[in-house]
Amino acid sequence: MSDVSLRQLELFAALPNFTTLSAAAAHLHISESALSQAVTAIERAVGEQLCVRRKARGLTLTPTGQQFAAQARQIVTDTRELLLGMGQGDELRGPVKLGCYSTFATSVVPELLEGFPQRHPGVQLEVMVGTNEELLSALEAGHLDVALLLDVSLPVGYRRRKIYATELEVHLHPEHPLASADTVDLSDLADEPFIQFYATPGTVNVIDAFAARGLEPKIAVSVSEIGLVEALVGRGLGYGLLMSRPNRLSTGPEGRPFVIRPLDPPVTITHMVGIWPEDMNLTPRASALLDFAVEKLGGFGRAGASVTPDLPFDRANAASSS
Repeated sequence: MSDVSLRQLELFAALPNFTTLSAAAAHLHISESALSQAVTAIERAVGEQLCVRRKARGLTLTPTGQQFAAQARQIVTDTRELLLGMGQGDELRGPVKLGCYSTFATSVVPELLEGFPQRHPGVQLEVMVGTNEELLSALEAGHLDVALLLDVSLPVGYRRRKIYATELEVHLHPEHPLASADTVDLSDLADEPFIQFYATPGTVNVIDAFAARGLEPKIAVSVSEIGLVEALVGRGLGYGLLMSRPNRLSTGPEGRPFVIRPLDPPVTITHMVGIWPEDMNLTPRASALLDFAVEKLGGFGRAGASVTPDLPFDRANAASSS
């Protein structure tokens, strides 16, 4: 069998992220002809066609090519981890790429960016904030080590670790009649104007929560920014339903106050979790980042006592990738 270099594996591992060979070559800072030669060399070594290259239709990986690219990415990652681990002793060093769901990024990312580098100065923490779809796509493409998302309607094929408990809460103007109550029943809100936060997967979960009680919310307006929900609630234009978050303030972006009350009976109790593809090993740096997140944020929430880290599993993953 012909020799295949690590560089060739690195090049091929990147192909699933592009629709044309020229786009892949430009991103990889290599000529298109050199990239084509690397692909041909790998196909010759494997003895099977791994991708279809047509000028009119772009670049398409065969099923075998998709599998080969995933395994090649793992080999490249493991090799990088091997080199980073040699001679470092107990100190972690190298990059860790974190994705965070945009709706709670302002509540968790500052805590991580401030504290984690102080504890592990040899680790370079990079953060991507995005939607569910953007973060899942980045994980699949190998652009992220781990992503922080709500453990709701997530696809199969991911391992996960609980960080903190969260639940749906009602945001009210301070002068709203329900603002003085200790808790609020969802049925008390059905006839009130609802400022809907429109984002996957939260929108469907809220509508389902009303439907489960035989109710339907009276939607006044739908917006895609949490800050805008809080601003409208602060002006008394309706109530909001948002997942609980640590490090929050009870004022909107305009400085107008609002009050937050738990729902009783509780609705949509879940967790913010760290997830990564089940066919990828969690690096020691990413595992340490999740440890830090659990330490700093794990006690948050009314159901916070139920949040326990899956330490045996994570230690096994860290050991297998070190």
